[in-house]
Amino acid sequence: MSGTRRRALLLGALLPAAWPAARADVRRGRVLSFPPDHGAHLDTRTEWWYATGWIGSEAAPSHGFQVTFFRTATGLAAALDSRFAARQLLFAHVAITDLVAGSHQHAQRILRWDGRSRGGAGYASEEDTDLAVGPWQISRESVGGFSRYRTRFTIGRAKLAVMLDLQASAPPLLQGDAGFSRKGPEERHASHYVTEPQLTARATLLRGGAALLAATGRAWLDHEWSDELLAEGAVGWDWTGINLFDGSALTAFRLRRADGSVLWAGGSWRPPGTGAARSFSPEEVVFTAGRRWRSPQSGASYPVQWQLALPTGRYALRALLDAQELDSRASSGALYWEGLSELLDDRGTRVGLGYLEMTGYAEPIRLG
Repeated sequence: MSGTRRRALLLGALLPAAWPAARADVRRGRVLSFPPDHGAHLDTRTEWWYATGWIGSEAAPSHGFQVTFFRTATGLAAALDSRFAARQLLFAHVAITDLVAGSHQHAQRILRWDGRSRGGAGYASEEDTDLAVGPWQISRESVGGFSRYRTRFTIGRAKLAVMLDLQASAPPLLQGDAGFSRKGPEERHASHYVTEPQLTARATLLRGGAALLAATGRAWLDHEWSDELLAEGAVGWDWTGINLFDGSALTAFRLRRADGSVLWAGGSWRPPGTGAARSFSPEEVVFTAGRRWRSPQSGASYPVQWQLALPTGRYALRALLDAQELDSRASSGALYWEGLSELLDDRGTRVGLGYLEMTGYAEPIRLG
């Protein structure tokens, strides 16, 4: 794909400059209702369903996986009654980290969608999680009153096929204030943010129809939708979602300015089982960067080791493989780092596994 076409696909070029700042669907006090709020919110600007996890043992995971389905409203062709009108863009990023081989494979897809028709190459249901971007799919059903997600995708020139079955055993975690999650000093910079942590993961990897691996592990799923996520001056964020081995779940994030200072921060901790989550205020979340890794592809320098100071304690967060950068400039327009990582307590003991995401280190992130 040419550099010109890549630039044309940047979200900042595809979306209108102005967007309603206060829509009925993204506001404090809105009561989330499921299963509809597991589905797409087509009148909001940006949305994603994001599943990460690992398979193998807690002491020696063999693989990490990341699959993200995005939807963004273009703000175009709203008055046109045509199935060819590009009212929505659907795109997806997938990645597999093989810790045994020390490799990281990733792929991406993008489709235009009229926002109405079903049964084509791409769609997103408003009734429940049910999306397709070409042959890549993710869906949700209720099993025993809890969520069960299934997703499948292929990756790499060898067409490695990945099938994931993710089962929850607790209700969704509503981040922030009952699912309303601030992302900046002004309340309009926010999302509705729903997390399904501590999912039992069953993964099957196939090549050429032959099973290479069938294993279990743990997973994490986030669903966010927003009209105006990033405040002026934000160039990127650092985020982590960790499934702790005691059954609790830890979220921490911060948004950065160009000079590295913190624009906003937040997170949460939910105890094992169905206990109430404790949300973190911005001043309670401190990320301190440690060792860095420079990408030979992009030249970006990413901190792959962190110290975290949170209300629940002090931790070290370390990537299990340095080279986990994703180049999605042919779809979302972003270069970012997303990888399987370990969480260590203040004694140096591994207490959890999850994913670390870092954006804005190669170039400022654009989400509208």
